[in-house]
Amino acid sequence: MAETTTGSGLPRGFRSAEQGWPELSRIPHPPRRLPLLGDALGASLRTPLQDSLRFARQLGPIFRRKAFNKEFVFVWGAGLAADMADESRFAKHVGLGIANLRPVVGDGLFTAYNHEPNWQLAHDVLAPGFSREAMAGYHPMMLAVADRLMDSWDRAADTGRAVDVPGDMTKLTLETIARTGFGHDFGSFERARPHPFVTAMVGTLSYAQRLNTVPSPFLLRRAAQRNQADIGYLNRTVDDLVRARTAGGGGDGDLLDRMLETTGPETGERLSAQNVRRQVITFLVAGHETTSGALSFALHYLSRHPDVAARARAEVDRVWGDTAAPGYDQVARLRYVRRILDESLRLWPTAPAFAREAREDTVLGGDHPMRRGAWALVLTAMLHRDPQVWGPDAERFDPDRFDPQAVRTRASHTFKPFGTGARACIGRQFALHEATLVLGLLLRRYELPADPAYRLRVTERLTLMPQGLRLRVQRRMPGTARTEPVPSGTVESATSDVRCPVHRPAD
Repeated sequence: MAETTTGSGLPRGFRSAEQGWPELSRIPHPPRRLPLLGDALGASLRTPLQDSLRFARQLGPIFRRKAFNKEFVFVWGAGLAADMADESRFAKHVGLGIANLRPVVGDGLFTAYNHEPNWQLAHDVLAPGFSREAMAGYHPMMLAVADRLMDSWDRAADTGRAVDVPGDMTKLTLETIARTGFGHDFGSFERARPHPFVTAMVGTLSYAQRLNTVPSPFLLRRAAQRNQADIGYLNRTVDDLVRARTAGGGGDGDLLDRMLETTGPETGERLSAQNVRRQVITFLVAGHETTSGALSFALHYLSRHPDVAARARAEVDRVWGDTAAPGYDQVARLRYVRRILDESLRLWPTAPAFAREAREDTVLGGDHPMRRGAWALVLTAMLHRDPQVWGPDAERFDPDRFDPQAVRTRASHTFKPFGTGARACIGRQFALHEATLVLGLLLRRYELPADPAYRLRVTERLTLMPQGLRLRVQRRMPGTARTEPVPSGTVESATSDVRCPVHRPAD
C-alpha cells in the first residue's frame, strides 16, 4: 500500500517543526547539538520517549529535539497542554510514528487525517458499539477470557512457576477484543509462543518507531521487507475473519457486524471493504496493545506496594463478596481499584504522547507563534509528572491522587492517557472496564509478591510496556479476606520505586 507524500518526501500531513514555527530559535534544545546527527549525544534509538522525559526535566515545559534533518517540538507544561486541547484552535496531527502506521491501517480511526471522510463515517457507525448497553453485553465474554487467564495462573501458582505478566496480559486483551468485537478466538492461552498476529503487530509497531530515528528509510531495507511480510499477515488474518463472518450470515451485533451492515446516519454510506479491514486491524492492535501495557504496569506497582494491594483487595472482598462472577455494574463500584489503574496510567501512559496542529495562525500560551498547520507533540508521560500539578513527589506512585476531592482540585487537561478532543480514543470505556474487572479478579484470587531483584525497564514500540516483568503469584489462603480497607500509608522503601526509573532496555 503506497503512502502519499509531500514534496519534502514526508507523509502527507507530516511537517517538520521548522515549518510553521516563526520563532523556533526561542524554544530550547539539548546542548551539544551535532551537525547532521542533531541531538544524538546521550540518546538511544531504542528509548526516544524516555530520552525525551530526561530532556524535558532539563529544558522545561516546551523544548525541541532534532534527529538528523527532522526537528520536533515537545510540549508538556500543564498550561501549554491545556491550550493545545482547545478544539477551536487545534486538531489532531497525524505524524511521527502514527503516520508511519498508515501503510498498515490507512484511514482507520486512529490514523486517518482530519480531512478524510472515512473517519467521521466510521466514528458514527462504531460509537454505539461502546454504549452502556453494548458494554454490558461484552461483560460476560470479558469474564470468560479472564477465567482462561486465571486457569493459566492457577497452574503456575501450583507449580511455583513465575508468570510472564506482559505476555499474559497481551494474550488476555487480544482475546478479549477479538471475541467481543469480532467473534474470533486466537487460542492465545493454548499456545506456548505468542500468536503470529501478535508477532506481526509488534513488528509493525517497532518498525514504525524505528523510521523516526534513522536519516533515511533505505537504511532499514531488510526491516522494511519484514514489515511488508507482517502487514501481509495482518491483512490475510483479518480478510479470513471477515470472510468467515459474511459466509456465516452475520453475528450477534458486535463491532464487525456494525462495520459490515450499518450505514452512516447522515449519508447512508457503508464502510468499504478496504476500510473495514483497516478498522478491524486498528481495533485488534490498539484495542489490546495499550490495555495490556496498562494492566502490566498496574500489576508491577501492586506487587511493589503491598499496602495498596491490601487496601484494593479489601475493597474487592467488600464490594463483590462471594459472588463467583461479578456483574457489569459491580465493576464500576471498585473505585479504589480504578484509582490504581489511573495512577499507573499517569506514570506510564501506554500511549505516551499525541500530536496537535494549529487550525489557523495562533500563539501558543501567549508566547509562541504558530502558523496554520504547525504542530507539536504533547508529551503525556511528562505532563503527568508536572510538579506544578502533581506536587514535588510527582514521580511517586500514589492512587489517592485520584480521590474525587483531589481530582476536583486539579485543572482540566492535566490527565490525558487517552488523548484529547474529538479524536480521543473511542474505546476508552471498554479499556477501563476490562482493566478494572481483571485487576479486581486477580486481586481477589492471588497474592502478588514482588521479585526483589526486578528493576523496572520500559520497552518502547510506539506504546510502552514493562520489560521482563515476571511474578510468582500465590493463591490466597482461605480466610484472608478483609472486611475493612487498609489505610494507604508510606510504602516500604524496600519494595517501592520511589522515583519512576527511566532505564534503557539492555542491548
